[in-house]
Amino acid sequence: LQPVIEKYALKFEHFDELILGVETDVEQDRYETFEDLDQYCYRVASVVGLLSIEIFGYRNDKCQEYAVNLGKALQLTNILRDVGNDAERGRIYLPQKAMEKFGVDPRSLLAFKYSTAFHNLAADVAVRARGHYQKAAELLPSEDRRSMIAAECMGAVYWRLLRAMEQSKFRVVDPEPTRISKPRKLTIFLAVWLRTILGSQRPNYGRD
Repeated sequence: LQPVIEKYALKFEHFDELILGVETDVEQDRYETFEDLDQYCYRVASVVGLLSIEIFGYRNDKCQEYAVNLGKALQLTNILRDVGNDAERGRIYLPQKAMEKFGVDPRSLLAFKYSTAFHNLAADVAVRARGHYQKAAELLPSEDRRSMIAAECMGAVYWRLLRAMEQSKFRVVDPEPTRISKPRKLTIFLAVWLRTILGSQRPNYGRD
C-alpha cells in the first residue's frame, strides 16, 4: 500500500479509523445508541469514501463532507438490507436503545419474525439514511461531478435499494436480502454516466 499512500497523499489517520471499524465488527455484535452506530458507519464507510476521493481527485473541499454523508447513507442502507443475514450470524446492528423505543424484541429478529414494531424502527433508520443521501446530493460540487462518477453510481444504486425496501414495508427480516438486479444496476449506471457527461445538476439520489 505504501506506493499508493505516497502517490495520493492518503492520511494514515483514515487507515487507523478503518482498522478500528473492522475491529469493532470482530469484537462487537450489538450497538447501544445511534451515536455508536454513526461512529461505526463513519469508520467502515465514510473513511473509505474519504480515501477514495483522494484517489479520484477533487477540487472543492466540500467533497470531504460529501464523502462522509454518502458513506453513512450507503452503510445504513446496507444495515437495513442485511438485517436477516446478520441475524443468521447472531449480529444486530440496529441500536438497542432504538429497539427498546419502538418495542422490538431482539429475539424476534434472531428468529426472523417481522412485526409492525420492526417496520417502525426500520422506517426511522431509513429516514436517517435519506437525510445523508440528501446532504450528499447537496454537497457534491458541480466541478467535481465527473471525478465522483463511481461514487455517484453507488449512491444511485443504493438509493433505489432503500426505496425498494421502503416499498416492501421493510420486509428484510428474511435471511434473503433485498437486491437490485444486474440489468437494473447497468441501467442506473448508464443513466448516471449520461447525466454526468451531459452536465446535469439533477441529483442521482436523495429525492423521489
